[in-house]
Amino acid sequence: MSVRPIIRPDNPILRKKATRVTVFDKKFQTLVDDMVETMLDAPGVGLAAPQVAVSQRVVVVQLPDDEKSREEYGDEAGKLYVLVNPEIIKASKEVVEGIEGCLSIPGYVGLVDRHEKVTVAAQDQNGKAFRKKADGWLARVFQHEIDHLEGRLYIDIAKDVWKPEPEENEE
Repeated sequence: MSVRPIIRPDNPILRKKATRVTVFDKKFQTLVDDMVETMLDAPGVGLAAPQVAVSQRVVVVQLPDDEKSREEYGDEAGKLYVLVNPEIIKASKEVVEGIEGCLSIPGYVGLVDRHEKVTVAAQDQNGKAFRKKADGWLARVFQHEIDHLEGRLYIDIAKDVWKPEPEENEE
């Protein structure tokens, strides 16, 4: 496993629609392992393959696993999700506004509207199909990362983007 460089918006791979994963071989498993290590090293809660310059439809997500997160997210805290070829198949009518950042756009955050709840159909890292219902922050992270697979960045849909003051970063 190794930490891979995270690319910035000037790299055209971030703006390309990623291709479906059809081969779940050792090379693919290494990509998934490297993505998890890169996400945790960054540190972040989600990472899409295009962010490490691989135009494939794979996302890794892991919410924090500290006491505050366990209180707020319950069983979702610390759970690792590997979503291969993910697709949002259902989204709530309720949309909520929230602040998002991105490992490919360090130092900035933006105000983005997202569906409160989503259902995602995907495959796991071995190719087995599954569905996952998510709400709150997990739903937001899934939507953010799946946007990367479409070549879309949060800054494309944000109402506002800014560089937070140091005290804002602590929140």
